[in-house]
Amino acid sequence: MSIENQHPFWGSLSPLGGLSGAGLLIMASARLAWAVTVAGGVIWVYTLSALAVSFLSSDACRKIFPVRGRKIIFTCLAYFFGSAYLLIFWLLCPFAALEVFLPLMLVPLFCASSSLCDNILFSKKNHPDIEESFSRAFSLAAVLSLLIIAFSIIREPLAYCSLSLPGTHRGIVKIISFKNGAFFPIGIFTSSAGALLLLGYFTGLYRYFKNENFNGEAEK
Repeated sequence: MSIENQHPFWGSLSPLGGLSGAGLLIMASARLAWAVTVAGGVIWVYTLSALAVSFLSSDACRKIFPVRGRKIIFTCLAYFFGSAYLLIFWLLCPFAALEVFLPLMLVPLFCASSSLCDNILFSKKNHPDIEESFSRAFSLAAVLSLLIIAFSIIREPLAYCSLSLPGTHRGIVKIISFKNGAFFPIGIFTSSAGALLLLGYFTGLYRYFKNENFNGEAEK
């Protein structure tokens, strides 16, 4: 199945299908506040990078956009938009930005290594459609973002008996804090080992439902 026809969720290159987003799922899902921040960064970087490269690939910029090294340019653009997002978030909430500095800096790397880059740069069309590229980028980013948030909603209550959101300049803010004894917090879920356990469990469920209900990788 060609890269252009890959389904953003059920395809073999999706975050769960090919575990392409496993690193972000593990690092950013410890707290809901981190997940929301990283999810915003994923959508920001994926969509703006796709729009920028699609525009540079158009007839208007054909003379200034080199044929060779386009993947390197795509990576540089992704890191530019990723750095801009981190700067904006740093100005709004510096302590919360420090907590997710590493995942946010890895978002452009995940973007550059995803199927989005090849889909735009090595499309069968000479000049990729900007609207189509934006739709594809948003679909890939939305799938990864929703998975990160879903993992955090399960993982944080199990580990910390709470749910949090990005707050003011003081850092994250707890929006829900369960009473002591409501259920026993499982300390293993605070570490990467707990995240790997959850990832393995949900990947197994994903593959089961994919085999039962989804027979192909192409988008309908």
